[in-house]
Amino acid sequence: MKHSSPLGWRAHLHVSALVLLLGVASAAQTPITPPDNKFTPAEDVKLGREAAQQVEQELPILRDQQVDAFVDDVGRRLAAAVPPAFRHPEFEYSFTVVNARDINAFALPGGPMFINRGMITAARTEGEVAGVMAHELSHVVLRHGTAQASQATKYQLGQLAGQVIGAIVGGTAGAVIAQGSQFGLGAAFLRFSREYERQADLLGAQIMARAGYDPMQMATMFETIRRQGGSRGPEWLSSHPNPGNRQEAIEKEARMLQVRDQDRESPNLAAVQARLERMPRALSTEEIARRGGSGGGGGEVGTTGTLSASVEPPSRDFRTHEVGKLFSVSVPENWQPVPAGNAVRFAPEGASASSGRRQVFTHGIEFGVAANDSADLEEATQALVSAFAQSNPGLKVAGRAQRVEFGGRQGLRVTLRNASSATGREEAVVLTAALLDGNDLFYSVGVAPVSELGTYRQALARVNDSVRLR
Repeated sequence: MKHSSPLGWRAHLHVSALVLLLGVASAAQTPITPPDNKFTPAEDVKLGREAAQQVEQELPILRDQQVDAFVDDVGRRLAAAVPPAFRHPEFEYSFTVVNARDINAFALPGGPMFINRGMITAARTEGEVAGVMAHELSHVVLRHGTAQASQATKYQLGQLAGQVIGAIVGGTAGAVIAQGSQFGLGAAFLRFSREYERQADLLGAQIMARAGYDPMQMATMFETIRRQGGSRGPEWLSSHPNPGNRQEAIEKEARMLQVRDQDRESPNLAAVQARLERMPRALSTEEIARRGGSGGGGGEVGTTGTLSASVEPPSRDFRTHEVGKLFSVSVPENWQPVPAGNAVRFAPEGASASSGRRQVFTHGIEFGVAANDSADLEEATQALVSAFAQSNPGLKVAGRAQRVEFGGRQGLRVTLRNASSATGREEAVVLTAALLDGNDLFYSVGVAPVSELGTYRQALARVNDSVRLR
């Protein structure tokens, strides 16, 4: 079965023409001079667009409406607050969440920004998230990526995409992306200098003030991510050279800035963090690297693999798995967990594989959470079926929906038929769903060839019966 998340959307924001009405009155602020650059802003956009495509192919993207809306809102406010002297009408700002638990974020030339799920969960306030995003946005508007690339005249624009990605992203994530880059890495000159980091800190603080955020929270975010980075240190700080006395310099700048119409802390971050906690555990970029570097782009399957013509039948022995803070489930011992974006799949060897954005799933079961506004279980389930049918044109309902217990809640089970995109064989698809608090839809999708349904029906039923929601 091939499917895409029904919530797989991401808004691309064109905000450079927006007029900021909030404003900031600054008694004084540190002047910042953009570095020399041999590239044009239009070339920044082209380069960033190419690099962003590579990122989305190699890292798992979290597609979730509520989470996307949160980062889009923060990003839009910050982009609109860029001082006029640094605005580039050509730039196309977008804000995307990577489903990785590392504390990291990066922005590419011309406007694409990527924020790790781990960065959002680490933050204590929305202002701390805004602080990291304002720093990254400052690298973009000061055009640091192409300015640093300008120092190496032998590189042409078309040769830079892979180089820029690995250098800007840095660390393990950069190495992951490099595996899928036709350009290769090794451009140490592209790592932002300490001076560029200093400029991004100062301009980021100024942008925060203009956007109505307390710039002091940029300084507090450094301490927050340092505390939560573990023994190896947080990825974001390791890939951003410390210009020296970083927090002190930001605090000094913040004291010079006067924030008008400062927002009180919104409840949005807490709601988003609670939602992320309910999702299956995200991989680290190191784990992504071990799995071949493919994130499955767009929340699709996060693994490579080879489909087998013969798959081992379900084991009679079951093993219990804890899936984040959302639920536990018991599955056949010979089924292994396979992270699939904001879902998790359990499948036997040879039954799950991916290539780029295409995923194939022939045997096993997948669990996920879909955003939903309806309090009606039947209506919500039908909407999910319709969403799956968009990427599986041959998907058809094969019987009446049945009321069942699912995770200790009232659930609905729908049996469907589909022509496997991998094997061409007719497959049975068993969709089971239940409403969570807040009306989000928790679901499972069990898959097996129709010819093997007699073997798999009992196993799938036992798996669904074992689900325990937190």
